[in-house]
Amino acid sequence: MAEFFTIANLVDLVLLVALQAVLGFDNLLYISLESQRAPLERQKQVRFWGIVLAVLFRIILLFLLLKMIAAFQEELFKIHWEGVIHATFNLHAIIVLFGGAFILYTAMKEILHMMSLEEAHSEERNTKSVASIIFWIVAMNVVFSFDSILSAMAVTKVFYTMATAIMIGGILMVVLADTVSEFLKKNRMYEVMGLFILFLVGVMLLSEGGHLSHMTLFGNKVEQMTKTTFYFVLGVLIVSDIVQSRYQKKLNIMKQKR
Repeated sequence: MAEFFTIANLVDLVLLVALQAVLGFDNLLYISLESQRAPLERQKQVRFWGIVLAVLFRIILLFLLLKMIAAFQEELFKIHWEGVIHATFNLHAIIVLFGGAFILYTAMKEILHMMSLEEAHSEERNTKSVASIIFWIVAMNVVFSFDSILSAMAVTKVFYTMATAIMIGGILMVVLADTVSEFLKKNRMYEVMGLFILFLVGVMLLSEGGHLSHMTLFGNKVEQMTKTTFYFVLGVLIVSDIVQSRYQKKLNIMKQKR
């Protein structure tokens, strides 16, 4: 515990908090969108307990990874279909692939609901139980955690430093979650952008899972989407959405003048 208070360790803590903030953006977005499925009066409670439990499970996962990193990387089974698919799966790859597929499914389902513009779909968003929503927030947090924890382990091996960074990151998410959710409610067009960002996160996780399992599809090796590529596409999405929004406002003003 004494090593936690060294200068080098405090510098590592600052780096890890910054890392948690950057890598936690997609997690916060998922929490904000998923919480909107709860009854209006319980959405804040869902976000709070979802984040608190997620932080607790993230610390447990950190402890397990430090103690059992080899078990997560150990080969479980292979799939070999000549000319179609070849992959070697471990627990890490399976969790990431499942998370990517679920996020992709969630994003696509919500995008299709928006396109249908039916009132029934709007009501359907609030029919999920609070327990179910919190469960999925915590489950998806575990998926998002792998990336940030493994990155943290590259910075330091001190458990207390990494656990403290996770708790500070959780506090930041609690503080920002309501603000992000309120912004999305007041600016519904940005909710569309948020769903496409989630879609992109799903693709990134699937590519990461494919890379971890050394997957080849139809003779082509699955390559992991780099963070640089992810943030570049994210930047393009945000800029294009801002330009589209301002252009639409100008068109509406011109129509009103006529």
